[in-house]
Amino acid sequence: MKSPNPMTVMSIKGMHCGSCVKKVTIALQPLCELASVSLNPPVATLKNATASIAKINEALAFAGDYKASKLITEKTAEATPITNDKKNSLATYQPLFLIIGYILITTLAINLIQDKFNAERWMMNFMAGFFLVFSFFKMLNIKAFANSYAMYDLLAMRSKAYGFIYPFIELALGLAYLLSFEPEITNTATLVIMSFSSLGVIRAVMNKQKVRCACLGTVFELPMSTITIIEDLLMAGMAAWMLL
Repeated sequence: MKSPNPMTVMSIKGMHCGSCVKKVTIALQPLCELASVSLNPPVATLKNATASIAKINEALAFAGDYKASKLITEKTAEATPITNDKKNSLATYQPLFLIIGYILITTLAINLIQDKFNAERWMMNFMAGFFLVFSFFKMLNIKAFANSYAMYDLLAMRSKAYGFIYPFIELALGLAYLLSFEPEITNTATLVIMSFSSLGVIRAVMNKQKVRCACLGTVFELPMSTITIIEDLLMAGMAAWMLL
């Protein structure tokens, strides 16, 4: 008779810290009913796993240099609950809201001291700040960002190199807005890049994919949600407005 709650326990190589545990957990969650990962010992326990070891290692490869080496045992038990504080949206996205708030206040202050407030000039300043700050967080750990980005971005899924290039694209856009470099070209590039980026986010949200939002790199644990969609479409919308 088949066990009602089969538990698959595997050893995981490559984990070194709490951040690794979180990455591995996020990668494994779509492949089972419940995933619990520990550092000491470095093991993952999957309840009702729906994937083979090969598929599990494929998912782990996207998260980083991790590997499920072998099946240790299978047993019937209740899965150890995953540590996951159920915060409300405001608390979960507090870092994102604070960063955008600071950029908003700073750029508004810069424009308000001018003789006359100019909406387009403010948008260019805001987008400069947005891209420069967000590229900074991604560059703190480009490899980790590229791994997270490949979990949902349509192009990064097919070419991991794009995940390594993307922070520099944002840096270039930020400098272009700051220097008012060829506004038409800059806004067109932003419209195309951010609109395309939103497609992967929309797909992940609609499929209820449990992945980390990589908008602030891997410094903060931000889950993918409609907030990420709004963020991408807002930047695309501003670029479109300035092109009109």
